[in-house]
Amino acid sequence: MNYFFTEEQLEMKELARKIAEEKIKPIRSQVDEENSFPYDIVKIMAQTDLFAVLIPEEYDGISGKVMDLAIVTEELSRVCGGIALSFGATGLGLYPILLSASKELKQKYLPPIAAGEKLAAFALTEANAGSDAGGIETTATKDGDFYVLNGTKQWITNAGEADIYTVFAMTNKAKGARGASCIIVEKDTPGLSFGKKENKLGIRGSATREMIFDNCRVSRKNLIGREGTGFMVAMKTFDKSRPMVGSQAVGIAQGAYEAAASYAKERYQFGKPISSFQGVQFMLADMATQIEAARAIVYATARMIDSGIKKYSKESAMCKVFASDVAMKVTTDAVQILGGYGYMKEYPVEKMMRDAKITQIYEGTNQVQRSIIASNLLKDF
Repeated sequence: MNYFFTEEQLEMKELARKIAEEKIKPIRSQVDEENSFPYDIVKIMAQTDLFAVLIPEEYDGISGKVMDLAIVTEELSRVCGGIALSFGATGLGLYPILLSASKELKQKYLPPIAAGEKLAAFALTEANAGSDAGGIETTATKDGDFYVLNGTKQWITNAGEADIYTVFAMTNKAKGARGASCIIVEKDTPGLSFGKKENKLGIRGSATREMIFDNCRVSRKNLIGREGTGFMVAMKTFDKSRPMVGSQAVGIAQGAYEAAASYAKERYQFGKPISSFQGVQFMLADMATQIEAARAIVYATARMIDSGIKKYSKESAMCKVFASDVAMKVTTDAVQILGGYGYMKEYPVEKMMRDAKITQIYEGTNQVQRSIIASNLLKDF
């Protein structure tokens, strides 16, 4: 479908696809196998100003629009959902700063991210606080002009690789979720260390680690917003970032569909390509239709957010849950079309199926998304 991109958006799309095809595709299998972080690709993204897409012009970026982030994320994810996360997770990590921090903090931390000099990460999840974001146990205790952080964050994307972390901690445990705050912590801050790199099912080109705070002292000037607003900051962030997960899911699904369609035209059985069999044709038709529907809802939501409308929690949850479910269905069907070859690591679709699964889990499981959708729907009656 024609989504009537501007010239600038077409240029972003072309650049992201060029990087994905020429730089990411040749190494994606190796990165997946080795569970390694793609430093060279990150440098290329920085040199080509791709990270600047994440940031508005006033902070040395070139966009900051959710639609543009979706375009770039989809193109990168079409080739490798894991490597694309160095871009996407940085967007998630910087959103609390962009949405809720003071102008001084924005001016300090956003320009180096735009330049690709520093990556960002979002640190909310803990062993006992995933879907229940209000259940975090990491504390930030006042000590003069500092907060002293203690606790452990779990499954943090970009952890150990990022330089800037938006960390959620309890500044007043007695208030429950209303006692959570968001604080910027830099990587080299004494008292911050990282756990081992997790050995994941998918998105293995992305680093996932624990963050361990042991009397980690951070200036009170690094507080985002006011004390006690951390939960609101997190929810505002997720509302704006979920279309990025949707676009990642669409990209993974698109890559799997293209691989399956190409294989179906080349694979001969009973003297003819399997693409000539109605059973395979129907699978490909459903896959393409589902992908286009997912892309449409992601793009519509992104444009809705960029329009300046204030409430979009429902739509953001809808695009994330629909696109991620499509990604899981399409990648599974791609493996089926390739048959035994689809199950082998020599072909990319088994990796795409593994990468797709996480899109149904992170930034709020799809069960949580459905609860958000339902609660917003019922408010209208």
